[in-house]
Amino acid sequence: MRVVRFTGPRQVELAECPPDPLGDGEVRVRTRFSGISAGTELTAYRGTNPYLTRTWNADLRLFTENAGTPGLSYPVVGWGYSEAGEVAEAAEGTGFRAGDQVWGIWGHRSEAVVPAEKLRRVPDGLDPLAASFARVGAVALNAVLSADLHLGEVVTIFGQGVIGLLATQMARRSGAEVVAVDGLAARRARALEAGAARALDPPGVAERVREHTGGAGADVAIELSGSYLALHEAIRTVTAGGRVVAAGFYQDEGCGLRLGEEFHHNRVELVSSQIGGVSARLSGRWDQARLNRTFLRLCAEGALDPVSLVTHRLPPSRVAEAYRLLDTGPGDALQIVLDFDQE
Repeated sequence: MRVVRFTGPRQVELAECPPDPLGDGEVRVRTRFSGISAGTELTAYRGTNPYLTRTWNADLRLFTENAGTPGLSYPVVGWGYSEAGEVAEAAEGTGFRAGDQVWGIWGHRSEAVVPAEKLRRVPDGLDPLAASFARVGAVALNAVLSADLHLGEVVTIFGQGVIGLLATQMARRSGAEVVAVDGLAARRARALEAGAARALDPPGVAERVREHTGGAGADVAIELSGSYLALHEAIRTVTAGGRVVAAGFYQDEGCGLRLGEEFHHNRVELVSSQIGGVSARLSGRWDQARLNRTFLRLCAEGALDPVSLVTHRLPPSRVAEAYRLLDTGPGDALQIVLDFDQE
């Protein structure tokens, strides 16, 4: 069994490990596709993830320092959360059988033994590669639901990586007018293909959004880049009383975020969106399972197209190249998928 592991900041390798035994209620899955996240995963690759220096206290729901061992330490093994594969064998009573196409979260590894309740079948007619996007698609959908968009409203979406482009597709399908923001020309072009009305370079974007909206500003902004400067600019783009959904994974201190300016004077509502839960007002109707099901159903119906976002399908042996490309050449790589069928 081969597994991807980080041995230190910007140090990644493909290691060999003995396969896990199959136990009661478990399924052995042979990985076909494993998508690399250019957001959360790169924080572990670069060494900026807060779990590397702090401990998350689940009872208090606080990060604490000087509380013993950090929540994450090198080597980080099997990072990843966008997998699709084929059942190789299954224990009695799991309901799975060899050959079933499934998706789930088991990390960048050639095979995994997974509790049956953690696996889901790929919907009929859906490309398994599309199913590997289930988790990132749920992140985008959660942010769009948190935005509480209405027909005819204007939303600015900052960051047109994979999740941003999926959010752009969803917001457009919801009847909103999307103004996409990204510093890379290639991604702005992708945003227009995804249905954005305009795609803007970040400098001066708040003024241009107000010009576009007759001086009012956007109704809502969704920030997905994880940049504090972008979050500050998202706050500047919305109208008085507007909403900003902060859905990026922000690292270190908030340099460039000045809350005494537009945030304070325009009484902007700032909402956090994170895949660990849904907005409180939706919790009676939505959960993570529904986010996943809805995203995959929309993909199967052709309403969303995640596969078109794949720019590189690389064999696992080239994993170091894959992370290096995402880290240093985001203009050349959008979604990189480790294709275990190639080896």
